[in-house]
Amino acid sequence: MPIEVVQFRCLGDNFGLLVHDVSTGATASIDAPDGQEIADQVKRQGWSLSHLLLTHHHADHVQGALTLKKIFPEMMIVGSLKDAYRLPSLDRRVNEGDTILIGASTARIIETPGHTLGHIAYHFYQDDAVFVGDTLFSLGCGRVFEGTMEMMHLSLNKLANLPGETQVYCGHEYTQANGRFALTIDPGNVLLQERMRHVDTLRRLDQFTLPTTIALERATNPFLRVEDPDIKRAMGLIQAGPVDVFGYMRECKNNFAA
Repeated sequence: MPIEVVQFRCLGDNFGLLVHDVSTGATASIDAPDGQEIADQVKRQGWSLSHLLLTHHHADHVQGALTLKKIFPEMMIVGSLKDAYRLPSLDRRVNEGDTILIGASTARIIETPGHTLGHIAYHFYQDDAVFVGDTLFSLGCGRVFEGTMEMMHLSLNKLANLPGETQVYCGHEYTQANGRFALTIDPGNVLLQERMRHVDTLRRLDQFTLPTTIALERATNPFLRVEDPDIKRAMGLIQAGPVDVFGYMRECKNNFAA
């Protein structure tokens, strides 16, 4: 049986995400922005929390972990082995290619360094869903705080190579701001224009723009299209390699006022 995903607002623009294995009742939270809000959502569903899957160490993704552990003492906390020294106490430390069972559902670990050095994503490959934290955003990507531009580019390529139908769940609701930037460097992309009209409508209605899909991001997210000649031409980098294009694009986005 498939997983059920519940998505809700946490803190300001963070997402709370619950992954429920329908056949066994096991439930995981992806990150812990607000422990009490997550616990309340779990109880509203009539579930209990069996796992906490951490993507990276930033406070807005881990600060609710201890609250959740107190409310659900049997909960297993999972995180990157490389980041174990700065994550809440882990019950399971994972590396690239490891798998985690949430009831009968399997998540494969994808290491995605760049935003932070120990960042990981959780790919529920049997259910066509990936939880990417702050590496890939809808129409954008995370800032490169600890890794290098090359690291981040390679991490995004890993995610972009997942099957196109894969549903992508991100850590924040950033689509509208990301899309406004994307239009400045890919103005002729008709699909991007159509997507942004839909995004603007959703945000006016205070509705979420996620999940997205890998296929949609490949077609409209400029950070996954750094080898596209039109984008390179728009940025004046027609002869540049993909890492240089990505790095310049990321710096432009850092300074972009949406």
